[in-house]
Amino acid sequence: MKFSTFHLFHRFDGQSFKDVYDYHLELIELAEELGFDGVRLAEHHFRDYGVAPNLFTVLAHAAARTERLRLGTGIVVLPLHNPVHVAEEAAQVDVLSGGRLELGIGRGYQSYEFEGFGVDLAEARDRFNEALEVVVGLWTRESYQHEGKFYRTGTEVSLVPRPLQDPHPPLHVAAVSPETVTMYAERGLPILADPAAPFRKVVKAAGTWRETAARAGHPVAEAELVVARSVYVAPTLEQARADQERFEASFDRSRIFNERSAPIDPRTGRAAQGFEYYQDRYLKGGTVSPDFRWEQLEVIGDPARVIEQIALLRDAGFGNLLCDFGSTRPMPLEDMKRVMRFFATEVMPAFGGGR
Repeated sequence: MKFSTFHLFHRFDGQSFKDVYDYHLELIELAEELGFDGVRLAEHHFRDYGVAPNLFTVLAHAAARTERLRLGTGIVVLPLHNPVHVAEEAAQVDVLSGGRLELGIGRGYQSYEFEGFGVDLAEARDRFNEALEVVVGLWTRESYQHEGKFYRTGTEVSLVPRPLQDPHPPLHVAAVSPETVTMYAERGLPILADPAAPFRKVVKAAGTWRETAARAGHPVAEAELVVARSVYVAPTLEQARADQERFEASFDRSRIFNERSAPIDPRTGRAAQGFEYYQDRYLKGGTVSPDFRWEQLEVIGDPARVIEQIALLRDAGFGNLLCDFGSTRPMPLEDMKRVMRFFATEVMPAFGGGR
């Protein structure tokens, strides 16, 4: 099992934008020091939920401050971008980092962001699939031309620069719904499983992916599936449970799970086409009980319990745990560093990681 850290770049009350960037860049440097395998950054627009709208800019900066870490996106919202720009910027970061880029991509879901870009959320899946075709085409062909429903190159073009990794940087598609998992498994594209889906759903998603990909003739043993989880480890179960309740009490979840976040079609007020699977999660305010989070949602507990939970994910077929150590918790930098150090010391060695 590999371990990566997740960075939402959420801006808490009283923080400047620079404060947010400095905080996470320092944690990225610490992740390398502690022996984590990689980092992944989240893209968001128009509100403090996440203030990193261009992930490639941040990753290029992080590349200059690190030497070994895999540098990933989690995720680039393809329907909000010109895919030619995505292919170019990703290739440039891959070159600058010495071949360390990993590209996590998805169709997005937040209606507020799509409205801000003037993009119809109901078109998200079709736009995503076409954009993915363009990115891979530019990466893998010496010259490439595309004339599609949403995107066009206009003429044959050659990508400059080309990615350093051959044939291209690893791709992971954000997916947990059965339809999406099956769709990309048939193409052999590894998934990045949703942190808001309970254990049983991500375990099922991994099984569906591997079964479907194998039937389609893809080399399943070589595929690295990524699962994102909220992660917290404390010296005792009692402290972990108490800290979890304290963290929850300190943050208003409605800032994340609300109508602006929900995949809602503004014309109908209902779930946009293709997003029916996700509607209730966001319209219900993301309210889940402490017991549900403890048993079904988070990797949390003392070292023994956390190791057991991670082993469950590994045995289900995931090869990389994307650890969210508190992206929505207003935790002082030194406290966050202690959490990461404790995890690296007490948990990662059980899976051959850490330093």
